[in-house]
Amino acid sequence: MKRLALICVLLLTTSCSTITGKKEVDDTDLVKASYEAADSLVKEATYYTRTHTKKGGLIPTKPILVASLVNVDDMQSSSTFGRIVSEQIGSRVAQNGYRVIEMKLRDSVFIQEHRGELLLSRELIDISKAHDAHAVVVGTYAASKYVAYVSVKMVSTADSSILSSYDYSVPVGTDTRQLLMKTSGKGR
Repeated sequence: MKRLALICVLLLTTSCSTITGKKEVDDTDLVKASYEAADSLVKEATYYTRTHTKKGGLIPTKPILVASLVNVDDMQSSSTFGRIVSEQIGSRVAQNGYRVIEMKLRDSVFIQEHRGELLLSRELIDISKAHDAHAVVVGTYAASKYVAYVSVKMVSTADSSILSSYDYSVPVGTDTRQLLMKTSGKGR
């Protein structure tokens, strides 16, 4: 009898998500996903001249800024998720041999949406000039019930043109949900 009761408890426990209708989602390796994004941004970054002739990629000796990813529904808000993903991307860009400027001045940096185009804010342009940065990584994220969608771009500080971009998604498991819940007012 005890054995039958134990088996019933185990069956009910393991099928709890099916009974309650909740779908179990496993988290992904967020570091690996961020590193893949950074590798793609660096590899695909291309400048073009006014005649649309390919000029080349990033210059390893010129600084790159990495701004926190912001919530796509509130461009002045981020979360622990947005901040840690940007930190991981910045780490990987540096591991690839590029100069990355630490951006702990996050309160004065944000991106604005204007007429459908993603533009750099005045503050970001000023910070870029102060550090002689030639590119900045910016990005957004949007969370659904089971997936967080991430879009990152390497943007030229000279003319706000997109040098490369990378879009990906990560499952929203317990850990990722926790990171997304911790928000802050200004994303930087």
